[in-house]
This record gives sequence, C-alpha cells and structure tokens, in this order.
Amino acid sequence: MDADWNPQAFHLMTKPRGAICNLDCEYCYFLSKEKLYPNSSFRMADNLLEAYTRQYIEAQHVPEITFGWQGGEPTLMGLEFYQLAVSYQEKYRKPGMQITNALQTNGVTLTDDWCAFFKQYNFLIGLSLDGPRALHDRYRVDKGGQPTFDRVMHGLHLLQKHGVEYNILTTVHAANADHGLEVYRFLRDEVGTEFMQFIPIVERDNLTGFQEGDRVTTRSVTGEQYGQFLIDVFEEWVRHDVGRVFVQIFDVALAAWSGQRPGLCIFEETCGVALALEHNGDVYSCDHFVEPAHRLGNIVDIPLSEIVTSPQQRDFGLAKRDTLPRYCRGCDVRFICNGGCPKNRFIKTPDGEAGLNYLCAGYKAFFHHVDEAMRVMANELAYRRSPANVMLYMRQKDAALQAAFAHAGRNDPCPCGSGLKFKRCHGRTVTG
Repeated sequence: MDADWNPQAFHLMTKPRGAICNLDCEYCYFLSKEKLYPNSSFRMADNLLEAYTRQYIEAQHVPEITFGWQGGEPTLMGLEFYQLAVSYQEKYRKPGMQITNALQTNGVTLTDDWCAFFKQYNFLIGLSLDGPRALHDRYRVDKGGQPTFDRVMHGLHLLQKHGVEYNILTTVHAANADHGLEVYRFLRDEVGTEFMQFIPIVERDNLTGFQEGDRVTTRSVTGEQYGQFLIDVFEEWVRHDVGRVFVQIFDVALAAWSGQRPGLCIFEETCGVALALEHNGDVYSCDHFVEPAHRLGNIVDIPLSEIVTSPQQRDFGLAKRDTLPRYCRGCDVRFICNGGCPKNRFIKTPDGEAGLNYLCAGYKAFFHHVDEAMRVMANELAYRRSPANVMLYMRQKDAALQAAFAHAGRNDPCPCGSGLKFKRCHGRTVTG
C-alpha cells in the first residue's frame, strides 16, 4: 500500500440524501454536514446515480462488490430511487460479478413495500437500535424531540415478517455504556438478532462538526466504559452464544488471533479504502472526514478510479500507520488494534506524545481480557474444530474456580487472580 497505491477493491459509503434525516439523534455526527451544501436539494440525480454505478463497478477488480447506502436516512430518497439503482447495477454489471446492497436505516420509514423490495433484491439492512426502550430513546429522538423506539420496533417486525436479512447497529454512549449485558440480552432475546455491531460514540465538542479539538461531549462514552461494555457482553457470549450470535468486534478479534487481517477498517494497519460519496458526486476520504480538507473531487469531473488512487487518498491511508505513536508501536495488542480509527486519535500518550486513541484504555482492557478465550478459539480453528468448543472450556474453568472459592480462606489470595484477599473480592459474594 505504498508507492503503488492501486487498491483492487474499495468501499464507498453512498449518501444519496446527504445529511438529511427524519430523526434528530442528539449524538449524530453527520447532521451538521448539511452546512457544507447550502441551498442544495440533497437528492442524488438519476443521471448521477447512473454515472456513479458505472464508475463504481468499473473501478472494482474483484468478483463480488457491495453498494452501501447510508445517510442521513437513505430511505428518504423513496423506493423508486433504489429500483432504478438495481436496474443500473444490472446494466453495468461485469460478467460473473456478484453485486449486493447494504442499507443502514433508522427503521421508522419502513413499510411492507420497502421490505418486499429488500427481500426481492437481497438487501442487507442495518437497523439502528440502542437497546431497550429507555436506553434507545435517551438520544434517538425525532425532529420534535419525541421517542422513536416503538416506530423502530415496528420497522424491525416488518423486516422479520418479510424475511429480510438484517443486523443491528448499536451505538455505545453515556446513557447505555453501563448496561452492556442488558443491551446484549435485549438484542439477543427480544429483538432476535444474530448479528450485532457496537459502535462507540466519540463526539468532538466543537462548533464545526469536524474532527477537531481534544474535548468530547458528555454524550460520549469513555474508553474505560467502552472496554467494560464489551467485556460484559463477551462474558455472556463466550459462555452461551459462540457460533449462534455474531458480534462484529469479537469476529474481528478472532481473525487477528488466528493470524489473519482484522478485516475491519478501524483495526487495519492502514486505511483509505472506505470512502464516502455525497449526494452531488463529491467524494471524501472517509465517512468520518466529510469536511473540506478531505474532499478528493467529484465523479462528474474526475473518474472514481482516479479519485481512489489519488496521492491525497494514498497519503490519508498511510498516515494511519506512519503517525502511530511510539507507545502504540510497542503495545502487545497492536496486532489487533493498530491504533484504532484515526478520527479518535487525539489524546496524548503517557509520555506526552500526540496521537493516542481516545479509546485506548478500553481497547487494551478488552483485548487483554479476551486473550485466553481467543487463543482457545484460534486453536480450535487451527485444528479444523468449532470455536464454539470454547463454551465447554469456559464451563470447566468456571467449575474449577467455584471449587477453589469453596476452599479459600477469608485471608487467602482470591483464586480469581485479582491480587486481593478472598474476603475483599469474590468472598464477599460467595459468603455474603
């Protein structure tokens, strides 16, 4: 990925209505992008949709590609727009190429017609849901400040009714960060999803809406909170749901522990192959950097293949690796973390060097916590066995620990390995 910066494939997060949305989620980083396009209609024109479809397909050199639709709220374009989109995809599809579509929605606009269309054309739908009612409604409100939980759940039921493939995107923020197990069990047991993503809200506190400054809003999750949220979810998952429920960051971690690339842009050594396309054809280096300094050009003027391979985008992608602080380069979890997403690298290392990820403490806590279980699962995969066997391993480990608790004296070191006396650690729950 150095001198010959010519990616064989890339992803383009397409925003056909720009930042326009029917909700007013308090932590949304994208609503402010409306200011970049004063007096715009915020609707991708049909001829631009066709040009984009053709250029995107032509620029890919792999047999399978995905069109990713996001916003704002992408369904506000109307169903006819996506019917036209799939017709253009078929028109320009290369022989033997498989094309899929993924659309991220807040769910409140979904109808039977939408869901029948998604099913017919095998759209993968990402549904935004932040947990049970009180946690979801804390920040995810409509333009009138009213809660949205019931409307989202109605959209979910329509997706399920039509057999549409979907996953749940849950943001982790100040309101739900201390409720990891509750959120996970709700998504697993009441929502019934098998695929989850937990995305941390790190919202810069500034007036521009850009990735500037080193302060975050009170809605943001702390690094420590995010790490504990993931640990709480993992402790449930690794004992009951391996092979049955798929949590994105757990899958990514297992890939890394198995010696593979993480496969998620925020944990790759370099970035630059996940760009953003605005409603008017402007292309930006990344969805999180839709701001003037990272505008690469417009596909009306410059072919998409040239934009993606431009020196500006190459430098953006390599900067993630080349600006990694010394503190990170010597870290024992660098093989999975790689410094995390550049948008969050705005605090200082313990020795004062700039560029440390705001979530570093959480990532380190989580990756250290899961190391043993990940090694077990990676070993199972290496011998062509199911990683779900880790659940038996955990049950045996738990049983042995309970037996040790039963024989521990009050002033003995706690068998859990915390370093505390038994009476100050698990002894309080075992005997109390």
